[in-house]
Amino acid sequence: MLDLIAADLKPILTALALPPTSPILFGASALLLRRRWPRRSLAMLWLSLALMWLSACGVTALWLQDRVLQPPPALGADARERLQASARSADDIAIVVLGGGRHASLAALDGAGGLTEHALERLRHGVWLHRQTGWPLAYSGGVGWAQRDGPSEAAIASRIAREDFALPLRWTEDRSRDTRQNAAATVALLRAAGVRQIVLVTHASHMPRALRAFREAASDLPVTPAPVGPVVAEERAVLDLLPSATAARHVHLLLREWLGLWVGA
Repeated sequence: MLDLIAADLKPILTALALPPTSPILFGASALLLRRRWPRRSLAMLWLSLALMWLSACGVTALWLQDRVLQPPPALGADARERLQASARSADDIAIVVLGGGRHASLAALDGAGGLTEHALERLRHGVWLHRQTGWPLAYSGGVGWAQRDGPSEAAIASRIAREDFALPLRWTEDRSRDTRQNAAATVALLRAAGVRQIVLVTHASHMPRALRAFREAASDLPVTPAPVGPVVAEERAVLDLLPSATAARHVHLLLREWLGLWVGA
């Protein structure tokens, strides 16, 4: 019972700890304290404004990615060739695409549902890797902690892969709710199928945490990262110093991944 309550609270507590909610709450507390401690509250208010600005800037996202999380580089052609040379057959290696969210509103509308932009980008990269290498493709994703009922993300991805990319998935793992469950369930599935190596596809921001979970779950199987969607600098550097919706989203995701690494999620 306590585990279920903690699971339900997980997305709420995460949202409270991250921007934009945390700087807003900090600024609101400054306003509440302005009569008792006017100078301190003014300093707190200015600090909250600075935090809100920084949490929406590309330079912050780049620093978090390159200095804090330090994800591995993309899986290039040379690395793919080395993997192919080390395998006895194409079926020795499996491409594992990790879920990135589903659109519950679409599921309610048509009964089928859709993937978020993040999840679709991962699936597209997995399909591209399959067509470059011939390695079979797996998708891992159930119904996340922040979601309720409806089709699993893996079921939606399987339909999209078949209908939009003309590529049936070899394996789908549809019961996991977070990254650690992704790893445990998918590794068990692939190990039973005789897979000897895993190529892991997820976003660069998520890769350090996902790689840790998979390497812990697959101590006997090599896991090679194939990250997608890293944060890149603007062509005009000054734009990375100005707030934008895109940068705010990047900062939020990067901080969430750092928090997940820190708490061992």
